[in-house]
Amino acid sequence: MSNSQANSAPSAPSHNQLDTKAQAWSALFSEPMSDLVKRYTSSVFFDKRLWQADIAGSLAHAEMLAAQGIISASDHADIQRGMAQITSEIESGGFEWKLDLEDVHLNIEARLTQLVGDAGKRLHTGRSRNDQVATDVRLWLRSEIDLIADLLKELQVSLVDVAEQNVEVILPGFTHLQVAQPVSFGHHMLAYVEMFARDAERMADVRRRVNVLPLGSAALAGTTYPLDRERVARSLGMDGVCQNSLDAVSDRDFAIEFTAAASLCMVHVSRLSEELIIWMSQNFGFIRIADRFTTGSSIMPQKKNPDVPELARGKTGRVVGHLMGLITLMKGQPLAYNKDNQEDKEPLFDTVDTLKDTLRIFAEMVGGQLNPATGQKEGGITVNAPAMEQAALKGYATATDLADYLVKKGLPFRDAHETVAHAVKAAVSHQVDLSELPLAVLQGFHPQIEKDVFDALSLRGSLNARNTLGGTAPAQVRAQLARHRARLG
Repeated sequence: MSNSQANSAPSAPSHNQLDTKAQAWSALFSEPMSDLVKRYTSSVFFDKRLWQADIAGSLAHAEMLAAQGIISASDHADIQRGMAQITSEIESGGFEWKLDLEDVHLNIEARLTQLVGDAGKRLHTGRSRNDQVATDVRLWLRSEIDLIADLLKELQVSLVDVAEQNVEVILPGFTHLQVAQPVSFGHHMLAYVEMFARDAERMADVRRRVNVLPLGSAALAGTTYPLDRERVARSLGMDGVCQNSLDAVSDRDFAIEFTAAASLCMVHVSRLSEELIIWMSQNFGFIRIADRFTTGSSIMPQKKNPDVPELARGKTGRVVGHLMGLITLMKGQPLAYNKDNQEDKEPLFDTVDTLKDTLRIFAEMVGGQLNPATGQKEGGITVNAPAMEQAALKGYATATDLADYLVKKGLPFRDAHETVAHAVKAAVSHQVDLSELPLAVLQGFHPQIEKDVFDALSLRGSLNARNTLGGTAPAQVRAQLARHRARLG
């Protein structure tokens, strides 16, 4: 080889050059990434919240590599020491997150290599960022689901508390937002307990599919190193390992499924919000929400606005939008990993944050805040029982009870239904409730009506009569309260 050829031949990078490379893959490239592309492709300033999961996954991976003889015990000890220092730096706010290093994984790995040298470079043996990020997101989401489960329980307890205090309070039950039949306000609150209980069940079910290990699948095809993936799964408390390397690195079903469960939970919050907003309005006046959850008007001094329920109703659309975004993100992707999947994090993170914040504030807004001095909850929803009962009297809420009364006298239900419709028409024309029609007038609609009909036509009689499993009779509501108390601990 001539001197000129020797001088023009590319030289191998030095150890120091490798340490200072901005990207882990940059040796192949002849020009640096542009600053515009760095900003466009970087995820570090939102995925850095995965740092605990990233370190936990790396430590479990390193422990397995050492146990398998792939790295030395000395390297393993250095990795542990370096990760302990990085943890301390991040917790104290002293860790420098660098845009040039793209994401949470490379930032931590670069700092580890800076601290412990070659041992830090050996940590990535047998894995790729593809299976690493999938593992990190699953570990992070698992812990967030556990927090959400606690918040769902707290909200259910708040609703049960309100229900228990209002078993005997009569609320007009609505269909089509028209007065239908009287119900116990406690019974109405327990309907939401049922919804949020199903949400908790869905979250527990999602958690099972989240809690599976992709690590060891490497980029897409597995690895040539003798990894013990089951060992890593056990170390991380995961229920098993992903069985197909292609699927493991490209699957985001778990994120979509979580966001679907979160969307449904927010829909339940939104339905409750709608009712709180209606009930709080002057036209209803059924409840009062504590002042700390409301705002005033900049121009109308008499206003007290239910901003928290209204905003929760709006945030429901935001979460459902994230679900649509994630589904659309995945719909056209071929196997295996694609850079598109970087876009899974922000909607997932925002869904988690929105759901947690909403559940936390609703638990307090509904049930009140614990007073340490008394040990009792204070604030929350204040119920205006007389207003509810008066409203129930306005819509002929016991019409079905009159029909049931006639059925018990032997009349077919359809004939009873027709007869009661005429009675309601008469009550409307006289501007009175059915219970206020004279007995003689009622008997004009059917001769078998007797004076005991007024027991059936009273709101309280109607409530008590629905004493079947799942019904609104106070005895049934108390039975459901006992069931929920036992279930919720």
